[in-house]
Amino acid sequence: MDWSHYRFRTLWALPAPPGTVYDVLERAEDYPRWWPQIRAIDRLDDTSGRITVRSVLPYAMTFTARATRRDRDAGVLEIALSGDIEGWARWTVTARSGGTLVRYDQEVRVHKRLLRLLAVPGRPAFRANHTLMMRSGRRGLLARLAEG
Repeated sequence: MDWSHYRFRTLWALPAPPGTVYDVLERAEDYPRWWPQIRAIDRLDDTSGRITVRSVLPYAMTFTARATRRDRDAGVLEIALSGDIEGWARWTVTARSGGTLVRYDQEVRVHKRLLRLLAVPGRPAFRANHTLMMRSGRRGLLARLAEG
């Protein structure tokens, strides 16, 4: 098993129309305004940016995200990731009774040296760190949607 390989899936039920949710998620440069763990996004060009994230554990990760798919009709936003992590992430936004279901999928390999050294003993803490970051993201997105 490659202990530096991770797959994540998160589901968020949100009380807002899918188009509205998609529009907020599409504006990645605004994430730091409503998602505290997204510390910075520096746009590199029309389809990519450098992102720095830090959750509960005392380490930050920096990586480049490049848009590979933006399909509003299908409700899909997908990016390729390289840097401290390498892989991909995808938002899928679909209608559901009373609002929207957002599915976040991510598959990555960690390249950050410290996280690779601590891959086996730290794995449960790293996964918990990701879970807490995603919970905070949901709360922030709910607040952003409530603002209109």
